[in-house]
Amino acid sequence: MTGKKIDVDKLDLKRMKEKITETPGILPYAHHSGSAIIKPEDKGKITGRAVAAMHSQTDMQMAQIYDQMRLLADQAKKIQSRIEVSERIYQASIAFEPLINHRYFLYQKADGSDFMSMIGPEEWGRKKDWAAFVAEIKLLADHTWDILRENS
Repeated sequence: MTGKKIDVDKLDLKRMKEKITETPGILPYAHHSGSAIIKPEDKGKITGRAVAAMHSQTDMQMAQIYDQMRLLADQAKKIQSRIEVSERIYQASIAFEPLINHRYFLYQKADGSDFMSMIGPEEWGRKKDWAAFVAEIKLLADHTWDILRENS
């Protein structure tokens, strides 16, 4: 202090009010020399990072959905194949009563008709009575057929 008194009447209060704020916390710059440094953020960089993160996340979710769709499509193909073989089984010649949880074999004769046997394709001797092996099947408790092995 120099000992001089400030004459309040001589101060230009209007001019001083232009340089003073009542809410210094919302200024986009430091309002005095002891304030924290405020650097403006690069909004393009922030937006770019957010968009890249969003794309990464959505790509991962789309891949999961694609895998689920592929699984569902595979399941639908298996069900369709099961329907086709089941229809052939119920139209085939069966000389015995099939039992639940037992394995059987579906064959096609040379004339195009189907028959079911308890003998597997590897168990036939030289005199096999079929032209093509169709499928190895098992009767389930609900009287539908599970395809264990199919001749492609």
